[in-house]
Amino acid sequence: MTVCSIRVLPDSVLRQKAKKVTSIDSSVQRLIDDMIETMRAVSGVGLAAPQVGVSLRVAVIEIPGEEVIILLNPEIVKVGGKYLVEEACLSVPGYQGELERSVWVKVKAQDRQGKSIRLKGEGLLAQALQHEIDHLNGIVYIDHVQNPDKLWEVLPEARREEL
Repeated sequence: MTVCSIRVLPDSVLRQKAKKVTSIDSSVQRLIDDMIETMRAVSGVGLAAPQVGVSLRVAVIEIPGEEVIILLNPEIVKVGGKYLVEEACLSVPGYQGELERSVWVKVKAQDRQGKSIRLKGEGLLAQALQHEIDHLNGIVYIDHVQNPDKLWEVLPEARREEL
């Protein structure tokens, strides 16, 4: 397995709608493994293939204390409720923003064997599902921030100590 470089804005791959996975071959299996390794190496909750430079509809999510969720060709089919969340992204380093997300979502996708799956997520899982599926559609969380005052710079620990 390989830890991949994370693509950051303004990299154009982050703004493209990712292509559907039509064949789950060894390259897709390797991509999934590399994405899990990368997500863990950077302490992320989720990662979408465009974030590692691959324009395919593949996402991985690992909520602390839970099993890794692997999603191929995921689609949100139903949502409910709205709430404000603070969100950040590995592809927009150094910033955090406040935006509205759905309280719960239902998603249909395929697992790494190509089997159809459906899952319902609430709270952090719902937020992660929305965030990663947005990436697959060329959307970054800052696109949902409605007011520039709701996006702020987050200083790294080392720089905070200098001030």
